[in-house]
Parts: sequence; C-alpha cells; structure tokens
Amino acid sequence: MKLNFKKIGKGKPLLILHGLFGSLENWGSLGKKFAENNLVYLIDLRNHGRSPHSEEMSYDIMADDLLELIKDENINSPIILGHSMGGKAALLFAEKYSKYLDKLIVADIGIKAYPMHHDEILKGLNSVNLQEISSRNQAQQSIQVHINNLSIQQFLLKNLYWIEKGKLAWRMNLKEIEKNIEEILVKINIHKNPINTLFIRGEMSNYILEEDFENILRSFPNAEIKTIPKVGHWLHAENPIEFYKIVREFII
Repeated sequence: MKLNFKKIGKGKPLLILHGLFGSLENWGSLGKKFAENNLVYLIDLRNHGRSPHSEEMSYDIMADDLLELIKDENINSPIILGHSMGGKAALLFAEKYSKYLDKLIVADIGIKAYPMHHDEILKGLNSVNLQEISSRNQAQQSIQVHINNLSIQQFLLKNLYWIEKGKLAWRMNLKEIEKNIEEILVKINIHKNPINTLFIRGEMSNYILEEDFENILRSFPNAEIKTIPKVGHWLHAENPIEFYKIVREFII
C-alpha cells in the first residue's frame, strides 16, 4: 500500500508513526522540531489519515507498508519512531526487516498483548450520526457522553473533515479499525533483536510497567528504557520538550 506521508527537513532520515485513531497531523509541531536536524517522514498508517483504506489491518502488513515506502523513497538506514500502535508496527518492522533499520524508538507501548480498553472510545465515535450532524460541536456533544476527557475528545475530532458543505465524514476507516481492533492489541514476538532501541514511557501511564522491563530487555538486549515524569500515554504531547530532548540525545 502506498501510504500518505509528509517529508520535511534534511539529514539522517527519521520516520514517525502515529498511534491508533491518530494521523501524521498529531506530530506536526514535533516533526518540525526534529526536521531542524533530520529528514523527517510523518506517515499516515493504513486506515488512518489520508492513507488508503483496507479490510486488512495487522502489524505484519503495516510493516510491509512501511518497507514499501522506504524502498519507494530510497531511504537508507532510517531511524523509526512509533507511538502506541505505531510503536508496535515499528517493533514488528524491526523484527522482520532489521537490515533496513538504524535505530528504533518506541513511545509508551510494550511488546506484550493488551486487554481490550477502547470500548468507550468506540462507543463515542459510533455515537456520532454523520447523517444528521452539521458541525464539529454537535459531534463533540455526542462523543462527550462516552468520553469525559476533553483532550481525547479533541484528538478524536481531528479525524472529521468536510466532504461537502454541511456534511462531515471520518477520514479514518472506523469500520475496519473496529473490526480489526483485536489485531491492534496482540503481542509482538521478538527474538533477541540486537538493534539499538529506546523505549520511552510516561510515568502516569500503564502501558509499560516496571514489571515489563525484564521481557523488553530480554527481547532487545541493546535497549534502554527512559521515563518522563508526570505524564501519561500521550507523553509527546504532554511534555514535548522533554520528549524531544530524550529522542535527540538517542539519535545523535
């Protein structure tokens, strides 16, 4: 699949992968900052953003999408940074295609399988009747019945766009994302991958716990794990200055 992407800056290539329900737009500000020293590719994963829609949505095929982009763009030895779902896609890419990769950065996601925890988000998204609403405010009123967090509401609503005057639609492929949600939660099997890897976790997040460190370091013997204090799962948005600093020190 030919993924949609935005290319900015120059230097060592850095590929950035967003999380579930996200898009490359989530990384606009940090992408510009990284582009001061790197050639940055902000990428929409399949069924997200402006990338094509498909009934297939597994990490295996996401890794293949990424390889296709790397080959099409003649990208040599990139660094890949992935957050959440994008982090798991990057993990499997490192397992399948490590020879193409220089370094790996995984933001607030582990190797392990995760229990289903997107029920309320899916209820909120599905509560938006696109045949009846004519404004983002109406969409937010529907979503907030299921999702109290204003930041998450705003994050999800970024997926809405005008297909014509007075008519909104989801840019992401909500139907297939929901159908394949179990694929997003699976364990990534890694066999002692020697690539230089950085895991960054939010102190207030429960995605990477201290009890997960042993398995992570067993799978990636050359990995380090760093924690950003007082932030949750959206660590790059909650403390972009510290996130940038940690990543920059790793990729220099």
